[in-house]
Amino acid sequence: MKARRQLRDAVDLLYSRGCATAETYTRLVLECVRADDVSQAKRLQSHMDLHLFQPTKTFLQNRILQLYAKSGNLGDAQDLFDKMPKKDVYSWNAMLSAYAKSGSVEELRTIFDQMPSRDLVSYNTVIAGATANGCWGKAFEVFVKMQEEGFEPSEHTFVSVLKASTRLLGFRLGKQIHGRVVVGNMEGNVFLWNALIDMYAKCGDIDRARWLFDWLVGKNAVSWNLIISGYLKNGQPEKCIDLFHEMQSSGLKPDQVTVSNILRAYFQSGNIVEARKVFDEIREKDKICWTTMIVGYAQNGREEDALILFGEMLLENVRPDSFTISSVVSSCAKLSSLYYGQVVHGKAIHMGVADQLLVSSALVDMYCKCGVTADAWVVFTLMPFRNVVSWNAMITGYAQNGKDLEALALYENMLQENIVPNNVTFIGVLSACVHANLIERGQKYFDSISERSGMEPTMDHYACMVCLLGHSGYINKAVDLIRSMPHEPNSLIWSTLLSVCAMTGDIEHMEMAARHLFELEPLSAGPYIMLSNMYATCGRWKDVADMRSLMKDRNVKKFAAYSWIEIDNEVHKFASEDRIHPEAKEIYEELNTLIRKLQETGFTPDTKLVLHDVGEEEKFESICYHSEKLALAFGLTKKPHGRIPIRIIKNIRVCGDCHEFMKLVSQATGRLIILRDSKRFHHFIDGHCSCKNCW
Repeated sequence: MKARRQLRDAVDLLYSRGCATAETYTRLVLECVRADDVSQAKRLQSHMDLHLFQPTKTFLQNRILQLYAKSGNLGDAQDLFDKMPKKDVYSWNAMLSAYAKSGSVEELRTIFDQMPSRDLVSYNTVIAGATANGCWGKAFEVFVKMQEEGFEPSEHTFVSVLKASTRLLGFRLGKQIHGRVVVGNMEGNVFLWNALIDMYAKCGDIDRARWLFDWLVGKNAVSWNLIISGYLKNGQPEKCIDLFHEMQSSGLKPDQVTVSNILRAYFQSGNIVEARKVFDEIREKDKICWTTMIVGYAQNGREEDALILFGEMLLENVRPDSFTISSVVSSCAKLSSLYYGQVVHGKAIHMGVADQLLVSSALVDMYCKCGVTADAWVVFTLMPFRNVVSWNAMITGYAQNGKDLEALALYENMLQENIVPNNVTFIGVLSACVHANLIERGQKYFDSISERSGMEPTMDHYACMVCLLGHSGYINKAVDLIRSMPHEPNSLIWSTLLSVCAMTGDIEHMEMAARHLFELEPLSAGPYIMLSNMYATCGRWKDVADMRSLMKDRNVKKFAAYSWIEIDNEVHKFASEDRIHPEAKEIYEELNTLIRKLQETGFTPDTKLVLHDVGEEEKFESICYHSEKLALAFGLTKKPHGRIPIRIIKNIRVCGDCHEFMKLVSQATGRLIILRDSKRFHHFIDGHCSCKNCW
């Protein structure tokens, strides 16, 4: 600050005295360069123009040009360059640097082509500028041209073209450049060696990258970060962790990039505890470390921890970016936590990032997964720009929430906007057709996948068609479709057929699907339970016993069914016939009162759905106290009045009796009940459900 103040005073003094000598101007310009003070350099230039001072050599103006270029003042640089009566190669190179820094690659090439003469710096500036701005092909064009004109590439040249070949995943190009490096005897340069390590790692040859790393003398933090990042990208997190310990043993201190990579490695290997230990040991955490930890939690099923950590990040006054915010919003979506989703939405608005593509797309998805498609639509319509992810979030959200025709209409709008649909788009579209029972329309969309997206239908798309045909009563056609698939059907296909057969009562095809699943996923409890339930429905109790014995012999663990409800920002969890909740007495009283009221109107619990060989009284007890009914009763005790919907989440599919019960309660109480099960959303209102034909 002192140097800048003295420089400003010196320029002020110059203005008070009038014209100065070349020596004075030179001294002050060099002071501007040393202080990196563009504003005083502009004042000096104005002073020279005012007093018609013309330097006899280009040195003075070149220095000002270089300062403008360094600071990104392209307009000032161009004005000065145009005024210069004499220009040498240094003047032109300064302009190249200014255009490279501004990202104007076309203008950069134009200036380059206009140069009366060029040197090695000219070529390196254009190659580096094109590479930095994503024009990797142009970088190689200039690289070839420089050699045609007799210039020998330097270490800086090779670093830039290696970066370009890495981004192009041009493995052959990278290997050729490596050969040139060896021939040129430049193997001792650590920056060049790092570029080679990076190129091999990103092009998939991690073993060659490791060989180069092991032979590198004088490794710096960048060297370690590149090889650790390379192993991470190639799916070998354990090697990353080993290298991290080696780096610490070598005496080199890991930086924030190292730590971020190691956190990702621990998360990739599923070692969340160690990731947290490393995170807690960091004294000064930057935004990248916080975001890496939050994203790691979110991607490993620890959404609540992600939300807590986000709160801690804000308390530490670390400003999250759009990537952090979108990850936290996605955690709220997975939890179906509308309250916290709205809080984070408010934070995004306050920070000015709510309209950024990444955040707004996540918000659309979050509101849809919380069952509030109206709010999702508001966010969607206010987006200044939409990509295929944004459209997919809204289309799929509509399909999941029973707004099937709206989903299909939105898809047609998407095509009119010339957005190319992808795999996820067609899953949403076909799901809408399944829910709305639109067989012909679904077949039309399925047949258009290749034409519209340029890809072949995936297993997900075939699963949707199996579901559509099966739900419509065409099980044989669904089986024929499976047999005609170009690929071997996977567990998704057979699971879909199994579910459809369970709904339609087709035990023959259900047994066929189950047999395939027993081979593909022998430890997955779902197929055993579903087939056992079908046997129980048919009264085939011996087959039920055989199925349970098979599960026991194979050590197949049955997963428990749970329901969750959020009341006053606190989540409550229930299991079937659960009596451990602190307010269990009040919950059962409310539920029994509801059941009696509904029985008076003709409702009878469907005990046929109790798939155990027990008496009617035990069946009645079992069917009446399913977890979602308990959650509903709790919600009504805590929020008996008002228009706020009751929101429930269940980890498996809602049973037919609970589905009917929810419809009748919505009619009797006038309350909107939103239930999200493992398949879709159910919006119960005035005795109807948004799923229309699922039961």
